[in-house]
Amino acid sequence: MAKIVIDPLTRVEGHLKIEAMVEGGVVRKATSSGMLFRGLEIILKGRDPRDAPQIASRICGVCPTCHCIASTLCLDNAFGIADKIPKNGRILRNLIQGANFIQSHILHFYHLAALDFVDVTKVADYEGKEPALVSVQKFISRALSEGNMYMLAPFYPRYEGDYRLSTKENQMAVAHYVEAFKARRTAHELSAIFSGLMPHQKSILPGGATENVTVDKIAKFMWQLEPLRYFIDNVYIPDVITVGKAYPDYFSIGSGCGNYLAYGVFALDVARTDLAQPRFLASGTTSMDTLRYASLDAAQITEDVLHSRYSSPSGLHPAEGQTEPAPYKPNAYSWVKSPRYKGAVYEVGPLARLIVNYAQQNSIVCSAMDSMMSELGLAPVNLASTLGRHVTRALDAKLIADEMAKWVLELEPDAPTYVEYELPSNAEAAGLWEGPRGALGHWISIKDGKIENYQCVVPTTWNASPRDDKEQPGPIEQAIEGTKIKDEGNPFEIVRIVRSFDPCLACAVHLITPKRTELGKFQVC
Repeated sequence: MAKIVIDPLTRVEGHLKIEAMVEGGVVRKATSSGMLFRGLEIILKGRDPRDAPQIASRICGVCPTCHCIASTLCLDNAFGIADKIPKNGRILRNLIQGANFIQSHILHFYHLAALDFVDVTKVADYEGKEPALVSVQKFISRALSEGNMYMLAPFYPRYEGDYRLSTKENQMAVAHYVEAFKARRTAHELSAIFSGLMPHQKSILPGGATENVTVDKIAKFMWQLEPLRYFIDNVYIPDVITVGKAYPDYFSIGSGCGNYLAYGVFALDVARTDLAQPRFLASGTTSMDTLRYASLDAAQITEDVLHSRYSSPSGLHPAEGQTEPAPYKPNAYSWVKSPRYKGAVYEVGPLARLIVNYAQQNSIVCSAMDSMMSELGLAPVNLASTLGRHVTRALDAKLIADEMAKWVLELEPDAPTYVEYELPSNAEAAGLWEGPRGALGHWISIKDGKIENYQCVVPTTWNASPRDDKEQPGPIEQAIEGTKIKDEGNPFEIVRIVRSFDPCLACAVHLITPKRTELGKFQVC
C-alpha cells in the first residue's frame, strides 16, 4: 500500500493537506488536514461588537463580503433590528454580495481548477489573431524553445497525461483564462459602486448599508453588470460544458457524502430570524438518494473535535463553541473541526445550494438545472461528482447575475439605506448566510456591551472536516475514498476532486510508502 501526500493544499488563507492510502490502484482511506491555526475568534473577544464585521471579513481575501454580511446579520439579530432593515439596504447587500459571488466563481474555474483539464502546450503552435491568445502563445513558445519551464508559472509545473480537449478547445480555453482576469476585475469594480472598496468593502454594517443610492449609480451598476452576464452565458458556461463532454467519467468520480445543506442567500424581504427570511436561494437540506427537501433546524448543528487540534469538548453547538488550541493532541490531524447536522456528514457549496433548491422545486433553479442536465445527458445523481460541482457553480453564477439585473431596478434613489439602533448590554445571536463556497455561520455572545464569545463555521470547515467522533469521514475525505488512481505518479483524480470543492490552492505533491519512503516528488500549479 502506498500513500499519496499532497501538502500543502491551501484553503482560503491557509493550507490543506491531503493524504490518500492507495492499494490496488484504489484509494482505501483519505484524510483531510487543515494545517493552519489563525484564531480570529479569539481576537474578537472583548471588543466592541460593531468591530466584528470588519475584523471577520479578514477571514478571507477571496470572499470577504459573505463574512461581513454573516457577521452583520449576527448584529442585526442581536440589536433587534433584523426586521427593520430598509429595502435599499437589503438590496445593496444582495448586489455587493452577488458581485463577489461572480468574481469568486470565475476565479475558481479559470484560475484554480481549469488548468487540471487544459493542455497549454497546444497553444504553442497557435496561428490565430485573438490578442489574448497570441500573447500567451508567444510566452509559452519562448519558454518551450529555451527549455525554461520556470518561465511558465502558473501553467507549470503540472501533471502530465490526462488532457483530452482538442487543440482548438485548448487554445480557446487558454484565451478565456486570460479574459477571465478582466471579468474578475469588472466584478470587483461592480461591487465597489455600492461598497466603496474591494476586497474588504466598507458599506455593509448593522442596520443596512451606508452608500446612498442615486440614478447615476444604478445606471453604472447596470452597465457594468451586462458584460459579466455576457461572459457567464457565452464563455463560462460553454467552457464548463466543453470540459464536461470531454471528461464524462468525472460525472461519476468524487461523489462524496450525498447529503447537502444550505443556509440560504440573497434576502427578498426582512424577518426576525435568518432561516425564516425569504431568500432567492432558500435554506434547507436534502440527500441525493431521495431528493426530498427538508427545512433546516440550526439547533441541530454541532462540531466534533476528536481528530481536531482543540482541547474543547466535542459535540458543542457553535453558539457554545470554544476555541482552545491543542497542537499536540493525540490522534488529532487537523486544525479544522468536524461540523455535523443531526450527527450526519453534510456537503455545502454551489452543488448543495442548487440541489437543495431543486428539491424544494424552486422554479428558476429547476429550469436552469434541467436544461444543463439535458445538454450533458445527466441525471441529478451525476451532479454529485467532480464535474457536477463545476457545472452547478457556473449555473450559480448565472442565476445570481440574472437576478441582480432585476434587483438593481428595485432600488429607490435617495430612499433610506440604513436604520439607527441602540447597542444592547447583553445578547446572543447568529448570522446564517451563504458564501460562494457554501453555508456560512457566525455566532456571537455579547456581555456588558462587549463580545464575550464569537464562533464561525465556514464552508470549508464543513467540506474539509476530518473524521468525527463516530469516525465518519468528512465530505472531501469521502469523495476521495474509493477513487481509482490510473497513475500514482500523476494522481490527477485526487487534485481534481479536491479542487472541485473550491479550496484556494497551490500544492506540492509527494508520493511515499507507508514507512514514509519517498517514491517521487512532484510540484504542480
